[in-house]
Amino acid sequence: MAVDPAPHLLWHVDEMPMDLRSPVLLAAFEGWNDAGEASSTAARYIRDHYEAVHVATIDAEDFFDFTVARPSVCLDEDDVRQIMWPSTSIYVARVPDADHDLVCAIGHEPQLRWRTFVDHIAHTAEAFDAAMVCTLGALLTDVPHTRPTQVYGGTEDAHLAERLDLSPSTYEGPTGIVGVLAAGLRDRGVMTASFWASVPSYVSNAPSPKAALALVERLCRVFEVDVPRTDLEILAADYERQVTELVSEDEETVEYVEQLEADFDEETADAPDRLVAEVEDFLRNQPGT
Repeated sequence: MAVDPAPHLLWHVDEMPMDLRSPVLLAAFEGWNDAGEASSTAARYIRDHYEAVHVATIDAEDFFDFTVARPSVCLDEDDVRQIMWPSTSIYVARVPDADHDLVCAIGHEPQLRWRTFVDHIAHTAEAFDAAMVCTLGALLTDVPHTRPTQVYGGTEDAHLAERLDLSPSTYEGPTGIVGVLAAGLRDRGVMTASFWASVPSYVSNAPSPKAALALVERLCRVFEVDVPRTDLEILAADYERQVTELVSEDEETVEYVEQLEADFDEETADAPDRLVAEVEDFLRNQPGT
């Protein structure tokens, strides 16, 4: 009897759209690597723009400690209470006028059995014959909200690095599910790339559509398409205005942001290297990694 390579991957449609054209699997996980909810927002924006269909779920039971990542209760349209589990959902979509279609994995970073979880993402990539996997992240850094959002892109594939102007990763140290996923897929011969957006540390609790917008812009380069971004641009402008108003209420914060602006303007030429260092420091200093 054959062993199911992904027993926790639950398919939701009878006829799977297996004829996707060299798809890119886009993965984003809520949690420690999703500052300002930027990476999950960007992934959902791309998913919704192409009206991606929910085709599968990686069941949560074996991958989460529910005393930490607690499920939530909500009422459905019939006012019946439903339990919402912190699972990972898989979506697929056609991307017109592009060489690559879309497979999207969005969920919470798992807490348990990471290698098994990576096996399930890898099986998903293999099931759709994905050309590459692109992971998204966002981190809190000392950057001003009034300047363009910096995005660091990394890959271990030389051809992909040249095409997308990415840096080869030289990081050594603790990692999260994004790093484990990249290594696991690389060992299976799947190309991977990772994009990280910077979010101002002094507004850590606020969603950042500005950082999400920056990630979407980078994803447009991956798919070689021009996704309309007006909605995100409006939200990003409103975000910047609101944060400016909030900052103006405290003189010390005003001075702090002005110093960040001066530092940013002086260090623009070295911004990619500085952001790489900040991403690496962020990974090293995460509790529990």
